Amino acid sequence: MLLLAIIVLFSWLSSTVFRDVSGYGSKNLCSAVYLQHRDPKDVIREDLGDFPLSLGQFTLNEEDSSVTGSVWGIAKSKAIYRNGCGCTLVNDLSEKEVRGQRFSFPSKPVVNSDTIDWPYGDRPVKAFPSNINKDHLDKAVTDVMNETSENGKPAFTRAVIVLYDGNIIAEQYAPGFDKNTVMLGWSMSKSITAAMTGILVSQNKLSVDEPAPVPAWRNTEKRSITIKNLLQQTTGLDFTENYTRPSSVTKMLFRKGDMAAYAASLPLKYQPGTVFNYSGGNSNILSSIIRHVVGEKDYAWFPYRELFYKINAYSFLLEPDASGTYIASSYSYATARDFARFGLLYYNNGLWNGQQILPVNWVKESVQPSNADERKHYGYQFWLNGYDDIDSTKRWFPDVPADMFFCDGYGGQDVYIIPSKKLIVVRLGLHTINENKFLKEVIRSIH
Repeated sequence: MLLLAIIVLFSWLSSTVFRDVSGYGSKNLCSAVYLQHRDPKDVIREDLGDFPLSLGQFTLNEEDSSVTGSVWGIAKSKAIYRNGCGCTLVNDLSEKEVRGQRFSFPSKPVVNSDTIDWPYGDRPVKAFPSNINKDHLDKAVTDVMNETSENGKPAFTRAVIVLYDGNIIAEQYAPGFDKNTVMLGWSMSKSITAAMTGILVSQNKLSVDEPAPVPAWRNTEKRSITIKNLLQQTTGLDFTENYTRPSSVTKMLFRKGDMAAYAASLPLKYQPGTVFNYSGGNSNILSSIIRHVVGEKDYAWFPYRELFYKINAYSFLLEPDASGTYIASSYSYATARDFARFGLLYYNNGLWNGQQILPVNWVKESVQPSNADERKHYGYQFWLNGYDDIDSTKRWFPDVPADMFFCDGYGGQDVYIIPSKKLIVVRLGLHTINENKFLKEVIRSIH
């Protein structure tokens, strides 16, 4: 009986925990090498050094631009790099099928950004605001660059940018990173997906109040799920977002080839619109809907031509799953400056250089919580400064204005937008920091 129990346990570990370790490590090492051009040894030591990721063994194959991972030689996963697409885990489909996919991307504009003023280029505005205490601000940024995480280990903050009234007033990078290094956004990708949804709403191709056009939901109890439910995380689907153990999100990201189809297949746990449940699955379903609405021919280039290039953010790259759908829950890469530009688009209510990119009222709608959200801390794939989950009389970020809203990704990838203080703050790194303290100090630098 003991031997049988050990065999069952090891089999479960191999098919879940070990697969998640090998999948996470293979995918992230692949992207770190081929998109960020980092030394594999540094990535393994820093990004994959904590338990249980440290159980994985990873092999880089430069001949076919891939990374293979395993745990003790089992539970193997393989991620492949494709130019323009980044890295993709090979799941459910064969590697030949995945490599055989063809994507049509628009040509990246040829510009010398260093000769064009920010934010349309990278040339900084020379005048520094007289109401900003530069010494205090620089200290706040330097402190967070050196901050440790809750376990006492380095937080590995890799980039910080502060915008005031649209202009860069502080910017720092960790050694080995600079303004040209693309960074992983993790769940900030959800906010980008919301913007793409808004663009389709402005084109009258989607309506937030209409049922989500998911073919598999027709004639089922899920047919009443709306686009707004997907945006506000109130679909009622039985999805668990937990990275500390095998869950719906780890199964989706590291073991499924068509992530949207997997999420859409999950049963209803709640009546749509009645319960807030944060879910990367909802975001990937949105991505699949965008693919369906835009059409196969135009889907690959859609976010670039309709969003990124219009806001002069030329470094963005979205990675698809094995089925060819962008992983809207997790895998966007961009420089810190381009993430700041995305925040600036929302700060300016969807207007960029005289062009209304998002619907006129989209940002206003994006910062309204649903009735199902008791903490009032989530809008259209953006987090809000709602109420603390322990003390409902206090704000989540007690030292930050109530009008703050932000993109937030795993490990503390954040674009904070604080309209009342004319601030946009970008922090990118490996582990979370004391966000309230950092933002408090940035705000204190304004007189």
